[in-house]
Amino acid sequence: MKAEFAVIGGTGVYNPRMLTDLQELTIDTQYGEVSLKTGRIKEKKVVFLARHGSKHSVPPHQINYRANIMALKKLGVKKIIATAAVGSLSEKMAPGQLVVLDQFIDFTKGRTQTFYEGGEKGVLHIDMTHPYCPELAQTIIDVCPPTIDLHQKGTYVCTEGPRFETPAEIKMFKMWGGDIVGMTSVPEVVLARELGICYGSIAMITNYAAGISALPLTHKEVVETMALNTHNLQALIMEILINLDTRQECLCPIANQEAGNLG
Repeated sequence: MKAEFAVIGGTGVYNPRMLTDLQELTIDTQYGEVSLKTGRIKEKKVVFLARHGSKHSVPPHQINYRANIMALKKLGVKKIIATAAVGSLSEKMAPGQLVVLDQFIDFTKGRTQTFYEGGEKGVLHIDMTHPYCPELAQTIIDVCPPTIDLHQKGTYVCTEGPRFETPAEIKMFKMWGGDIVGMTSVPEVVLARELGICYGSIAMITNYAAGISALPLTHKEVVETMALNTHNLQALIMEILINLDTRQECLCPIANQEAGNLG
């Protein structure tokens, strides 16, 4: 089955109930096997991939990002809508609100971030001026229902995890210009760009980060906040998928032209 659109679900966004004709599928890539689901929305073929596995059994630092993105490429995906649970670095961004990502700061330490590792594949210095597809971001903003509290831009600080950040780290991230903090957007967004796939991300704020929150951080808090607000996120994803078309009129599909497309 070929599909041109994909949804990558983060914490608490595993049930692709917006899709019909659901099928489970396993894609074999040179980086490993990937389990996902395919379906339709108004005749559009869509792939749903649970980033942490269907039972949230894969921690962020052990996600096989290359296999996931390559599997979507093999299915013909041109546009990815990704979701993520994040902590807020600002009182202006409150739990329950959504954020359209436009920049990131990478604070990961041990993740492979490229398909191009020299040799026959060559080396690619991918441009990241606009890491998240601007046209896809604008679509998200344009179709967002007025009942949803959506921040139209935000800088995502990606940490290695799986631990939460210290108050000192959060203070530093704020000084750097970060708005929200999470553990999964990098290298996912980078790998999508290397394969010429448009990548847009919607972050769900689940808590205030350490030092801002008066209480200790727990994964239970993240899951509970996601559960209370998942309907807003799913409603937005539904609107996005309905309005997406297959045209890529941005720079994403030619970002890897200096090295050639990787099949």
